[in-house]
Formats: sequence, structure tokens, C-alpha cells
Amino acid sequence: MRKGITLFAACTIAFVLVPGPTALAAPPAQKDLKEVLQQLDAASANFHSTSADFIFITVQTDPIPDKLAQKGVVYYKRSGKSFQMAAHIRFEAEGDGKDKPVPKDLIYADGKVTFYEKLTNQAHIKDASKFEGYLLLGFGAGGKELADKWDIKYLGSENLNDGNTSITTDKLELVAKDPDVKKMFPKVTIWVDPARAVSLKQIFDEGQGQSRTCFYFNIKLNSTLPDSDFTIKTDSQTQIVR
Repeated sequence: MRKGITLFAACTIAFVLVPGPTALAAPPAQKDLKEVLQQLDAASANFHSTSADFIFITVQTDPIPDKLAQKGVVYYKRSGKSFQMAAHIRFEAEGDGKDKPVPKDLIYADGKVTFYEKLTNQAHIKDASKFEGYLLLGFGAGGKELADKWDIKYLGSENLNDGNTSITTDKLELVAKDPDVKKMFPKVTIWVDPARAVSLKQIFDEGQGQSRTCFYFNIKLNSTLPDSDFTIKTDSQTQIVR
């Protein structure tokens, strides 16, 4: 199963063994795409940061069926053109469905992605400046930003749970305009709360029999996020792989 950089797409990012927030009955669609994108533009102007718990569910059907669930916390911070994101994975669950501590960290800052696996003490660093606009997917991105990078189809409204609160989201199907991104993710579907410019759910079609579903809940908007949230703790023995 592919690891590392594919996680951020996302953010980036996501596992069927662990139950995610329950989807409720979808009310009739009352909006159109233009209205949703305008709402995102308005909300993104006031977006500074987000923190959320996540469950990422990866399903592989080919060549060997496999499932993996990962749990942790994600952070997004935006100031003008400066953008940072961090996904801190703390537990994984495979075939037995039991959570096992598997600390991993994925950080994006200054145009680079760093993926750190504590158990192997390896940090993989890769230039990802080309993909920064895609990392914003559903978290602080305005409607114009989305439309600039994706061909978008509006699929109506659906209620999802953010913790114990029911949120009406708008479901968008995205196809990347950049051929390199489209090769990684032929199609992405997101459930956004346009009033806050955040996603509660994302599904990444990664092709070749693999998909990733991301659930975000307990979302906190515009709280103060310390630099330590975007820092990986390494030591003198950490192997750096570029």
C-alpha cells in the first residue's frame, strides 16, 4: 500500500475498520455551485487556522484486498500567502480492528513535505510547492481557489456529524486540472461546510484499486496554534531521506 506523500492529499488527508461520523439523510438540494463557491470565498477571508481530530480509512482492492485505519489530529494555519499543515497520526488499526500506537507525522511548510516515522526514526523530505494549493483542499480554500485548480460538480447537500452536532454540508466532486495531480487522484469528493470553509469528509480516488476516505470532527476554527504543532521532534540518530 502506498505510504508517505500520498497521505497529505490531502491532507491530506484517510480507514473502514474504525467507524467514522454517521451520514444522515440528505435534504433536498437548494443551492447551486455558484452560491457554494461564493460562500467559501466569504468564509476563507476570515479563515486563519483549524484543528480537528481525524480518521483516515484506506481501502485497497487490487492486487490484494487490504484495509487500514489511522487516527490522529490535523492542523491548518494560514496567514496571507503563508500556509502550513500538520497531520499527527497516533494509532493504526488493520485486520484485527485493534488500535496500535504507530506515531507518524506529516508536515507541510515552506514548500516542503516532511513525513516522519518514529518507530524507524526516518524523516522523508520532498519538495511539494507545486501542490500547496491542493493541500488547502476544503480547509481555508476560497471558491475561486478551488475553481482555479479543479473542475467542480455540485452534488447537493448532506448532513454530517461534527462530534455531537449535525452540520449541513455541500457535496462537491472535483477533478484536478493539473495532469500530475489528476494522475495521483483521478477524482476527489468533498463534503464542505461553506460557512466555515472546512471539510467534514473527503474521498480520494487514488486509482489502481485504492481509495482513501477522510473524516474530520471536533473541528475548532481560528484557535491559536503554537509552532510546536507544526514541528517534528527528531534526534541526532534520525535518518534524513530526500
